[in-house]
This record gives sequence, structure tokens and C-alpha cells, in this order.
Amino acid sequence: MNKNRLFNLKRPHQFFGLGFGTGLAPKAPGTFGTFAALPFIFITMHYPIWLQIVFAVVISVFGIWACGKTADDLGVHDHPAIVWDEVAGYYITMIGAALNWQTLLVGFLLFRFFDIAKPGPIRMLDKRVHGGFGIMADDVLAGIFSLICLQALIKAGLLPF
Repeated sequence: MNKNRLFNLKRPHQFFGLGFGTGLAPKAPGTFGTFAALPFIFITMHYPIWLQIVFAVVISVFGIWACGKTADDLGVHDHPAIVWDEVAGYYITMIGAALNWQTLLVGFLLFRFFDIAKPGPIRMLDKRVHGGFGIMADDVLAGIFSLICLQALIKAGLLPF
């Protein structure tokens, strides 16, 4: 069976679960999926931090449903094309950061590092928690780790605020 037949961006959960189609990139779908967070970051950059946090919670909870249902469609837990978790993780990374090319780049690199390397508790979540919650949980935690590191770099004066 051609596995591309399983992908159907006309189905709303797959449209979002596959990061508006960015997860279908033939190489590094997680990296391309991370870029799908940029519109949300730019749209909400001037919102108060509390509202950015609420938005992060909303897209993360929504992702539990979208990623879980997409994984069920594909018959694979956390298929590489499922990238809404990367969208949420990078969005979380950028909460409260002034947006310029330096913070966007460093935030992106930090998030991709934590998402790929999966140190400590991130790896534990990735291995032990399943379903839509499991798909989302490790990337949300990677986003939180990245947020802490990015804010520390900003507070230390190593990045513009």
C-alpha cells in the first residue's frame, strides 16, 4: 500500500497534525514542521505573556487530539510527518521573547536540540507516554526547557531583548 494515500490534508486533524503539510517534507519533517509555528509567533508577539501562555496551552491541548487522531489514521505512533508537537514546542520556546532574527534563530536551535537530543525527562516522556498526549508531551517539555534557556540568555545580555 502506498503510504502517501494515508495522508489526507482535507481532514482537519491531519491538516493540523501534519503542520499544514510541512510534515510531509521528504527530509527533516520535524525541522520543517517547527517553521509552521512562525505565523502563530508573529501574530501573538504583542499579546501579554499570560495570553501567550493561554494560547500555548490551547494549541498543545488541541495537538493531543489532532496528533492522536492522525497517528490512529496512519497506524504509527508519532509518525515523523506528525509535527504539530513541534509547532507547539517552538511556540512555547518563544513566549515572552522579543522577536528578532537572533532570538528566533537561537530559540529554533535550542528547541531542535532539546527535541532531537531528548535529555533526561524528555526522553522518559517520549518512551513511556503514548497516544496524542505522548506525542505532545516530550515536545512541550522540550519547549519549556528551550524557553528557560532562551530567557536566561536574554537576561544575561547575550541576546537582544
